[in-house]
Order: sequence, then structure tokens, then C-alpha cells
Amino acid sequence: MNIKIAMRNAVPVVFRHRSTIFGLCSLFFILCSQLSSAQVTSEIDTTNIRIGEQINYKINVEADSTALVVFPEGQTFTPLETVEALEIDTTKRDAKFLLSRIYKLTQFDSGVYTIPRQKIIIDEKPFFTDSLKVAVNTVEVDTTKQKLYDIKPIIDVEKSKSNWWQWLLIVLLAIAVIAFLLYWFIWRKKPLTEEEEIALLPPYDRAKLALSKLDESQYLIRSEVKEYYSELTFIIRKYLDEKVYDRALESTTAELIARLNLLKDGNQIPLSKETILHIESILQRADLVKFAKSAPNKTLAEMDRTTIDKAIDNVKVSLPEPSEEEKLLDQKYKEEQERKKKRKKIWITVAISLFLIVATFIGFGMKYGFGYVKDTIIGHESKELLEGNWVESAYGYPPIWIETPEVLKREAVEIPDEYEGKVSTSVFRYLSEKSGIDIQVSTTAFKVSQEQGKPKEMTDEEKAEDFQKTSETYLKLLESQGNKDITVKREKFTTPNGAEGLKVYGTMNTVLEDGSIKPAKYNLLLFRAENVRQQIILNWRTDDNYADDIIKRVTDSIELKPDDVEEEKE
Repeated sequence: MNIKIAMRNAVPVVFRHRSTIFGLCSLFFILCSQLSSAQVTSEIDTTNIRIGEQINYKINVEADSTALVVFPEGQTFTPLETVEALEIDTTKRDAKFLLSRIYKLTQFDSGVYTIPRQKIIIDEKPFFTDSLKVAVNTVEVDTTKQKLYDIKPIIDVEKSKSNWWQWLLIVLLAIAVIAFLLYWFIWRKKPLTEEEEIALLPPYDRAKLALSKLDESQYLIRSEVKEYYSELTFIIRKYLDEKVYDRALESTTAELIARLNLLKDGNQIPLSKETILHIESILQRADLVKFAKSAPNKTLAEMDRTTIDKAIDNVKVSLPEPSEEEKLLDQKYKEEQERKKKRKKIWITVAISLFLIVATFIGFGMKYGFGYVKDTIIGHESKELLEGNWVESAYGYPPIWIETPEVLKREAVEIPDEYEGKVSTSVFRYLSEKSGIDIQVSTTAFKVSQEQGKPKEMTDEEKAEDFQKTSETYLKLLESQGNKDITVKREKFTTPNGAEGLKVYGTMNTVLEDGSIKPAKYNLLLFRAENVRQQIILNWRTDDNYADDIIKRVTDSIELKPDDVEEEKE
């Protein structure tokens, strides 16, 4: 005769069982027959252990081969904790089969505890084991040999580094590139071109250099007399414009000569009459070449060049040297020009920098939103929470797996005197006063006395009533905290891994410490089993642009294994 063992997924396997570290898996045995009879017993290997030690709790079921046997699953041994549930041991005894299963249990508080009766279902009929007492003793320490030390305080652990340095490196690189471009095109002292070097020479040296370049030209060789005389007269006019008469370039020949004679007669320039006549003669000949198409020979043109050279020397000799005051004024003028150039460079640099900053802000604003860019530059607590390194951890027992922006810290809970010894509650919380984000995870375990025995499985009506009372208590708590205009909605909630509970949510107006009123939202997620209630509380202000995303990510990460909340699914 074959024995078949059915798992919850209805896939047959032979004498195999998978156990987890929480001991929350179940195993169904199907022993098929017309009639059935069964016998259930339990035993433990010791009734005295020390804190943290384990005992072996063994359940023996003697049943027909046709019986369907369901062993206890999950944390049904409270106040002791299940560490591990071993595989089923099956032996044949005459016409029946003996099924044995060992549970490893422990407790970390000293005292005398009663293991409640355990329910075994055989052919849809409940059978109960006897309750057993276990004494958990403290570990005695000989203080004469072993020193006692104070409990070490809680220390903050530095979070793992994020990739902020990569963004910092990119920003610094961009700033370096922009700074280099500004330096290269604006602040760098560029090498002077030939024209700029000539422009920096004194007027006399510049005129002499121009005459030398005129000699190197091929105007006379190519019979380009007009171009030759144009350059020659420009050199003398330019020199006179800078040293004698500041309108020499735009004046006609007659106007220029008349002005020179006037300055000579007024003793303003010590030019000789002969020098003025030579300049007049050359300028008139140049006018004839340019306008009357006269063509003097090469020798005459060279003589005119020599005459201009001597005229420039005579003008330089005749003009007095600038006084110290004039030199000082000239130096101040040059310094003022340098300051103007520097101010111009500064304004150009500031204008380009502002343009790049504004253009970058507008570009990223159009892509990601201006509020997001502003919060990135200035800083926003909720944004940093959303984009930071989140922490995934389990809180309470049975564990609630949840992902949060910061680690939830355990908070002390005051239990009313009437519930002392009847319930145990653990609360973990993260609260941001600035952003208003409040995340709480709590687990309440209801202790079962020996007289009560094994609590019966909760019906849907009992769970609904418990959810109603718990949610009403929480709503009263919100009102006592000064929240107003609270709206309430209820709906079924299922975690990503299939644990079912109730979601109570809505809006409210919360009063801050400064007396201002801000719109806010709340979520209360409730899960219930025979002796455990688990709840997650999420509160946040609606004026925070990032809070909704944070709450959604937290809610989507919640995981409670169905076995953890002791919900049986036949």
C-alpha cells in the first residue's frame, strides 16, 4: 500500500518536506480509506532549559493509511518560539502508520511557561495534544570570576557611500571646462599680431618702420606710382596727425599747409619754412598723381621719399620732449584703459556664467521639472530620502519585511496594567519632523494561559470586528493629537506575496507645532491571526512633492508570509 503526502500546491511528493528558518511551512498527509481511527500524543525531551537553549517537542499521530493528517504550523507554541520544524518521520505499525514530527522550541526570558495544546486535524476532525510545562532558568554568573560590564550605548553606523562623488566629479569637470574656455578666449594674454605690435610703437618709430616697408614694396618696379604716393602721403599725414595737428588725415593739402603755417607763426611748433614747403610740394605732387594721373619718374619719387624721411626727423627734433606731468597723464591714461579692459572682461565672464547657469537650469527644468531641479540645487529632505540608500529589514516577530528610507528604531511601549502579562508589543518607528513622514511598524502578541489552552481559529467575522475596533482606536488617537476633518475609507489590502489584511486610509488636516494647518494623509494596514496582530502606520503631508512616492515604495515593499500571520489556506 502506498502512502501519498500532498503539499499545499497539490503536487505529490514522497516523504519530503521543506522547512524554513522561521518554521512556517506546512505538510499534509493523505491516508485514504473508508473508516478511520487515530491516536495523538506529545512529549518533550526535557522540562528544564536555560535561556536560549532548545527543547524537542514531538507529536506522534497513529492513524489509518486512509486518513488526511495536518500537523501544526507557524508560531502555535507561544509563549515559546519555533526555531525549526523537522521532517515527518513515518513508520508502519501493524495495519496503521505512526507519523512523528519534532519541533525545536526556545525562549529567551526566564520563567515557567506552558506549551499550549496543539491542534492536529485528521480527516477534518480536530485532535488536541496535552499542554506541557517548561521551566526556563537564568544563566548564573560567578561575578568573582567573570566581571560585569555596563550595557554599551547605541552608536550610529555610518551609511554606505552613495555615488554622489561621481556627480561631484562631473560637476567639477564641467566647471573646469567652462573656466578653461573663459580663460582661453577672454583672460589669456594672446600673442600680439604684427599690426598690434606696430600699433604699440611710438609715432616716430612707427613712421620710420612704415617708410622701410614702403622701400621693400614693389610699387615703383611695377609702375604703381599712385599707390606709392598714397602710402607715402599717408605716412606723413598720420605722423603729423599724432604729433602736430589732430585733423591732418581728413584735411586737404591746402588746409593742412595753412594749419602748419598758422601753428608756426603762433610759435606753437618750431618747424622751419623750408620743411613746410617740402611737405607742401610732395603733397601737391601726390594730388596730381592721384587725381590728374600725373606720372613722375622713379628718381623723383625716391627723392620725395627721402624728403618725407627728413621732414619726419625735423618734426621730431623740433617738437619738445613731453614733460613729467604729460608722461604721468599718459601713464594714468594707459592704466585707465587697462582697468576698462579688465572690467569689460569681468562683465563678459559674469554674463557668460549667468547665461550658462540659466540655460542649464531651464534645460534640466524642461526635462525633469523646475521644482525637482530647484530641490536638487537647494536641497530637500524628502527628495534625499527618496533617492538615498533604502534599508530592507524585518521587524517584530512574526517578522514584517519592509523597505524604508531609514532604519526604524525601536520605541518603548507602555502596556496598561489590565493587559500586563497578557500581551507583548514591539513598535519600530521613523519620524521626520521636517517633512512630516511617519512610518510605524508594530506587532502585538496575545499570550495564551494554560487554562485557555489553544485558541481557536479566528473567523472572518471575528477578524472584521477586531479590525474595526483597532481602526477606531487609531482614529481616536489621531483626533487626540489635534488632527481635524478626518475622512475614513476601508478596503481589502493584499501584500505582493499574498498576505491579506485591511487598509484604512483617508485625509486629514494636521496642526503643526507653530500652529499652522497642513493637509495630510494616513494609511493604517492591519493583519490579524489567532494570537498576533500586526499593523503598519504611514502618515505624510500632501504638500510634499516626494512623500507620495516614498509611501508608495514603502507600501509596495511590505511582505508578510501567510504562515507568519497564521492564516491557513486549505
